[in-house]
Amino acid sequence: MNILAIECTHEALSAAVSRSGVVTEATCSEWKKAAESLVPLVEQVMAESRLKRQELECIAISAGPGSFTALRIGMSVAKGIAYGLGIPLVPVPTMPAMAATLRAADGIVMAAIPSRKGEYYYASYCSDDLSSGVWHEEVQRGSATDVASAAEVLSRSGEVVVVGRRLIEVPPLLACSGAVYKEADLFSARSLFSSAERLFGGADAAELNGVTPHYFQMFSSPLPTG
Repeated sequence: MNILAIECTHEALSAAVSRSGVVTEATCSEWKKAAESLVPLVEQVMAESRLKRQELECIAISAGPGSFTALRIGMSVAKGIAYGLGIPLVPVPTMPAMAATLRAADGIVMAAIPSRKGEYYYASYCSDDLSSGVWHEEVQRGSATDVASAAEVLSRSGEVVVVGRRLIEVPPLLACSGAVYKEADLFSARSLFSSAERLFGGADAAELNGVTPHYFQMFSSPLPTG
């Protein structure tokens, strides 16, 4: 398949093209300037891949959770391209896609993504499930201590790896938990391709108007401040 993928949910910005399995990717360090940087990045990767827009079969978007602003920008750009070309937009859940970059590990992989200040989204996945693409939608939100406590409980049953991008508060709290922390260096737009192909071919290939970011804000009240 010919797919354009966009990942700008948090702390990084990337776009990638898969042209019949050959991947071209471009990254940008200006994540906080996604509104200005994302369209030029897409144009860059399309030019480098030598793929015409009319040859694209779908757009894959990392759907969240993540930064509220970045999710809106990424989704708007992806929808605009998909609408203009008349092709499907396939949302790929960010947390299992990130966790799947470590799917070779045994045991449990927990993905953690910053939410509001001092809060994190986190979810855990069995490595076997990540390999098969069988994902759940259970995402929790809490403090760095909550993330470490959840990892400690899971580590009593086996190996646990927590993966994230520059999570300053979390790694020190894992020291006595039995879990280990790894940076999500391998997670980028190219990480979305295998999932996008699977979702495109099944009932989950969503209609354009029905694609919305996975904010995961509505299920949890703010943490206590006192």
